[in-house]
Amino acid sequence: MQGELDTSLIDAESTIATGVSVTEDAAIYLNDLMTKDGKAGFGLKVGVKGGGCSGLQYELTFENDPDEGSKIYKSSGLRIFVDLKSYFYLRGLTLDYSGGLNGKGFVFMNPNASKTCGCGSSFAA
Repeated sequence: MQGELDTSLIDAESTIATGVSVTEDAAIYLNDLMTKDGKAGFGLKVGVKGGGCSGLQYELTFENDPDEGSKIYKSSGLRIFVDLKSYFYLRGLTLDYSGGLNGKGFVFMNPNASKTCGCGSSFAA
């Protein structure tokens, strides 16, 4: 499945409300990172793991193919993979990127987060 999106694996409910999306700014930055890392055409795996000051923290990695059973979305030209365990915490998430002098880097807009930390990379559901 190198570089191709298998549409039979796309979640039928892949909308902003139930899916995971990225803004154009985030997509531009992520595509640049993938190119610099020699991973052009890979997908973005978005997950959560225990840790951080609020209990859960976001995890972003570049993957060529999704893990079996992952939900697959396409947003701003990027393939996005979410494992089923993380999907419970991430449905409806929008990933943005804010650069510049006062930029924060990645910004996670997660409707499932009841509390977030000051750095924005961890949350509680």
